[in-house]
Amino acid sequence: MSRLEEQTAQVGNLRMHYRRGGEGPPLFLLHGWPQTSHCWHRVAGPLTETHTVIAPDLRGYGRTDKPRGGYDKRTMAADLARLAEQLGFDRVAVAGHDRGGRVAHRWALDRPEQVTHLAVLDIAPTREMWHRLDSGVARAYWHWLFHLQPDLPELLAGQNIAAYLGYFFERWTFQRQGLPAEDIAEYVRAFEAPGALRAGFDDYRAAFPDDAELDDADYAAGRRITQPLLALWGEAGLLGSLPTLEIWRDYAENVTGSGLSDCGHFLPEEQPEQVVRHLQEFLAT
Repeated sequence: MSRLEEQTAQVGNLRMHYRRGGEGPPLFLLHGWPQTSHCWHRVAGPLTETHTVIAPDLRGYGRTDKPRGGYDKRTMAADLARLAEQLGFDRVAVAGHDRGGRVAHRWALDRPEQVTHLAVLDIAPTREMWHRLDSGVARAYWHWLFHLQPDLPELLAGQNIAAYLGYFFERWTFQRQGLPAEDIAEYVRAFEAPGALRAGFDDYRAAFPDDAELDDADYAAGRRITQPLLALWGEAGLLGSLPTLEIWRDYAENVTGSGLSDCGHFLPEEQPEQVVRHLQEFLAT
């Protein structure tokens, strides 16, 4: 089982940190908020047995640079497309969790010739979530609206970053015990770095108008994901109460997937064995 090595690449004006290991067809693993590429540490090893695994820190996250702009998903996806090209990969499979799933969705839409398979973990399309914003969705996704606000999230969450992030790691897990202390410490350390908290919120702030305009335009033009798409979600989370597969079938042509039992939001860490099994079966098609 291959160990992922820490590496850095200059991608345009962005210095990007990533982890790489294994041999075989390339597989990019994209993390979400409030995490970094560390979130894949329980699934990356088994996947390196059949694939070259690349797990980058997205723009603004972890050890990657934290510029003042470029957090629309088109730009974030372009970062990764350039990284893949620099590493010598013409075609790649992509799996994204949370915000990383939204970047992966945009990457597959913008560059269908580059992305062979798309796996999205515990998300539905951003456009669809805004259209379904009833009281139930609002209670579960309140942080989207909070993080959209200018300056205020940094002011309030910055008073105690560990407590703010810890709230999500506890409430969004099935066991309600949070993630292991050493993993939470890794994420807190990452978001305590200068600019990290602001960059993470800027990821959400890019939802309007940039991401919303692109998503609406693509949907109106009938653009759909043509690659095979695997949707996985935690049965104990919000998506467990939504018709997730039916939703994705309105945005993609070839959709499979399922909910994971005894699982909340953090699929790669809560149920790594299930995630590995589903990804391996999907990538073998």
